[in-house]
Amino acid sequence: MGFHPPRRPLALAVAAGLGTAALSALSLLSPAALQPPARAQGTPGLLEFRWENSRDYRKLYFFMTNTQRLQRSEYYLVLRPKDRKTAILKLSVTIPDHFDAKIDPSRVELCRMSKGGMLSRTRCLETIPATIEIAENGGAIEIFPDTPVSDTDTIGVYMRLFNPFDVGMYQFNALAQAPGEVPISGYLGSWLIQIDPPSN
Repeated sequence: MGFHPPRRPLALAVAAGLGTAALSALSLLSPAALQPPARAQGTPGLLEFRWENSRDYRKLYFFMTNTQRLQRSEYYLVLRPKDRKTAILKLSVTIPDHFDAKIDPSRVELCRMSKGGMLSRTRCLETIPATIEIAENGGAIEIFPDTPVSDTDTIGVYMRLFNPFDVGMYQFNALAQAPGEVPISGYLGSWLIQIDPPSN
């Protein structure tokens, strides 16, 4: 029990040796190796800090309806137009191996989203037809849109689940495959979420 920091020593070595140009090959590695250096991502208004400065790490916006452990929560993992440069043929979300919550693919959707702010909440505006699978080893959510998703809209992954038992930070990474002849997924960024203890 207790705090488990993100596990990414292998990723630090990979990033140091390969640099930005090699990120497109990350999809060939195991989920544990897909953990680039991370900085904390909280909901708007919370203090943000970095684990380690790295130009190869990209923070992605997210929203959760409940951050307490074992509580039912809705996750909105957002990708804005500025977060990607091409259409998306396939989207993969890597799952930390110590994230012990059950993710049911029937409770996961790819959506066009409205990114919230001070006066409105992040929400799913429209479901994008897609086939959604959980990798056999449980290390990733694999999303195959029926048609390539344009880079002009704010999209995201919407999930309903019960938070894991262990409090701490969990880093999810977004990898996207663009239409084309070379089936290689490139790194888009990371969502670093925090699970909190119950408030008594």
